[in-house]
Amino acid sequence: MPTAPARAPWHPERLAARLPFLAARARLAAATRAFFTGRGYTEVETPCLVEAPGAEVHIRAFATRFEAHLGAGASRPLWLRTSPELAIKKLLAGGAGPVFELARVWRNGEASARHAPEFTMLEWYRPGLSFEGLMEETEAFIRTVCPPVVEHDGVRTDLALPFERITMQDAFARWCNGLDLLATEGDAARLHAAAAAAGLPPRPDESWEDLFFRLLLERVEPAIGRGRATFLTHWPAPQAALARRDPADPRAALRFELFVAGLELANAFDELTDATEQRARFQEANEERRRITGDHGWEIDEDFIAALAHGLPPTAGIALGFDRLAMLAGGARRIEDVLWLPVT
Repeated sequence: MPTAPARAPWHPERLAARLPFLAARARLAAATRAFFTGRGYTEVETPCLVEAPGAEVHIRAFATRFEAHLGAGASRPLWLRTSPELAIKKLLAGGAGPVFELARVWRNGEASARHAPEFTMLEWYRPGLSFEGLMEETEAFIRTVCPPVVEHDGVRTDLALPFERITMQDAFARWCNGLDLLATEGDAARLHAAAAAAGLPPRPDESWEDLFFRLLLERVEPAIGRGRATFLTHWPAPQAALARRDPADPRAALRFELFVAGLELANAFDELTDATEQRARFQEANEERRRITGDHGWEIDEDFIAALAHGLPPTAGIALGFDRLAMLAGGARRIEDVLWLPVT
């Protein structure tokens, strides 16, 4: 009879080591559902197989293909979703009201102590909720489902403290030696000059986005979300993705990310509702993806554009890495600790 390989994730010894974290994950899922249903949200389930897996340029998707039943009809390419966002917004345009989903998602090429190619995303959307209101609700949710103090990789965060809110503009000014980020307006030459003037020499071949993310990762992120949780808000418009521009300063988008115990935990938008602008952004993203990867990728989700044109109500929405939240809630060090059968 074959011997069970000791390194297999289902092996009794490995599974037993994960069971305390998995039990904490199960309690977290139950508490999550109770929190949102108690606030009038409806849990939904949207398709995992989609025609356009997501909007982010740098996220790689898993491709598959639909074969028509018994040859009746044409086959077509499909993708495993990288987020349920587009599908959920279609439901919002149809009048579904406040909704949430614990969604299984896939991202190719992602594997580390904090990343897995298959993982769970918690997303929730409430029509009529403001950008600031979404931060308040997110803070309440995290406090409700997590212990008062969480820790990861030696970084402890006291969740009883008010969550910090800092704009991207102020963060770059503080931790990048006074750099005026929004004045660069997506222009690589301007950002190169500003970084050089701040004593942060750019690399000759860096695009605006490359340099922006390098400074963000090297200078800003290590300084936030440590002693207390931090909302990093008002991202530059070139990083708007599916977010609405700030009416008070169109150089910025109404987007925030949440950092807790040194972990990037969530990404949120005051949602863009203009179908024409969204189509233009999708086209730009597709062109950039093709330039970077040389791959044709996927086409624009025309059904999503039609839903926006029909009328997406003013909405705030957020995507939160549920596995990372489970790591914080249960004290796990690696994402595989909170997965029943991690992909190996």
